[in-house]
Formats: sequence, C-alpha cells, structure tokens
Amino acid sequence: MEQTPSSLTLFSWLCVRTQPKREHIAVGQLNRLAGVEVFCPRIRFQRNTKRGRVWFDEALFPGYLFARFDFDKSIRAVSSAVGVRGLVRFAGDCAKVPDFIIEMLRNEFNGTVVISEPELKAGDRAVMVDGAMRGLHAIVTQVLPGGDRVRILMELMGTAVEAEVPMEALEPAA
Repeated sequence: MEQTPSSLTLFSWLCVRTQPKREHIAVGQLNRLAGVEVFCPRIRFQRNTKRGRVWFDEALFPGYLFARFDFDKSIRAVSSAVGVRGLVRFAGDCAKVPDFIIEMLRNEFNGTVVISEPELKAGDRAVMVDGAMRGLHAIVTQVLPGGDRVRILMELMGTAVEAEVPMEALEPAA
C-alpha cells in the first residue's frame, strides 16, 4: 500500500537512500532545493595507508541521510536528485524518523564524529604498522610523557630489544 501525503505530517524527517559513497553529492543536491532540510552525520577517523596515517571522512550511516520537506511539493525533486536512490520504505510506507532522534543525533555528534585510535598502555601487545619494522610484534613497556611516543620491547634476531617509537607507528595486536 502506497503511503499517501495525508498520512505524513508536513515536514516529517524521512530516511533517504543514497547511491554508495555518494552521500555528500546527494546532500549538496538536496540543499539546493527550496524547503528541503538535510542532515547527514559524518564520522572522521584516521587509518594507516601506504602513505602513512590519513584522515578519512565518511557518512555515519553509509548509504543513508535524513531529509525534512513538504511531501506534496518536493517528493519528486527529492527522489530524482543526483545521488539519491529514493526514500526508504517499509511495506510501501515511507520510513519516518521522529524529531527527537534527529535532535539527539545533532546534539550528540554536532555534525561530525571524530574517532580516535585506541590508546595503548603499558603491557599491551602491539604491531608495528609503519617504517622498516612493519609487521613486527612488540609489547608496550611505557607510555612516554606527552603520550605521543611509547617504549616497546621487541625481539630482533633472537635478542630482546627496547626502542622508543611514535604512538602512531603501532596498532593494538589482534
């Protein structure tokens, strides 16, 4: 059964499905439409790459965003915007998101969430992810003042060796 505009309150928050990795394009297109309010919380995190540690910025809910608009006037423009696949529906009804959930997300995350790497502490097992020692397992023996460097104990050629390395050169061992 198709949801009729009368069953939606004017300017309800609806869940919009986007094309993969194109949330930012859909947000830009929807922001250009008059009377459409868009919310797409983002997450920011660092990841080790071949170029070193790089910041990444992605949608908190990949493939989805939230939009509030007058259903009668804007449904076609929203549904056909570049980057949008359509509205999320359950049994033909649009997925309506309560205002308090959007407000909670806005208050909690204020637009972008920054994920920090898990901090290592003395006694933790770690793996080198940067430099010539990449892949070598070690044990953190001390976190040095400032927290950006650690002292580790590793085995090299059958001998236990202690070294100081930057915190970002290590990842917690799985």
